Amino acid sequence: MSALNTIAATGRVASLHLHPPEPDGPLTNVGEIELVTAKGISGNPRYFDRTSKSTGKPSRRQVSLIAREQIAEHAAALGLETIPPGVVRANIETSGIDLMQLVGQNVAIGRAILHFYEARTPCSKMDAICAGLRQEMEDGRQGVMAEVIQGGHISLGDEIIVVRSAALLNQP
Repeated sequence: MSALNTIAATGRVASLHLHPPEPDGPLTNVGEIELVTAKGISGNPRYFDRTSKSTGKPSRRQVSLIAREQIAEHAAALGLETIPPGVVRANIETSGIDLMQLVGQNVAIGRAILHFYEARTPCSKMDAICAGLRQEMEDGRQGVMAEVIQGGHISLGDEIIVVRSAALLNQP
């Protein structure tokens, strides 16, 4: 990617997780994922290639992300030593980046490009981890939801780069 078309790398992939077929099962930690344009994460059975019940179009809910730093703040606020990777049910956990500041932007991670379209909505499963976690994960402290603009491979440690130009969408 050309430096003229991107902002400097702003973070890295800290961990990757796949949802199980059943709603309440634990996420699986993986070393890499493959994203498919407008469909989501290949091999992520609960969310891959979903369609919106109201529009019949592909669901925008394709990838969820949260920063490990944010998770650590939640743990500290709730008196926990840590919240392990994958427990807050995000597909991609990051380090070194403020995801909320990137809502509305296209972001390259590995070979894929995601559009961060809104903040995650914390669900009741967060309070099953620790009472009060759902409330902690509100008001800009919950991570983001993204749709896949350009499919590609993402691995642990990959850089996270904000894309400035739509011209990048067609580059290998």
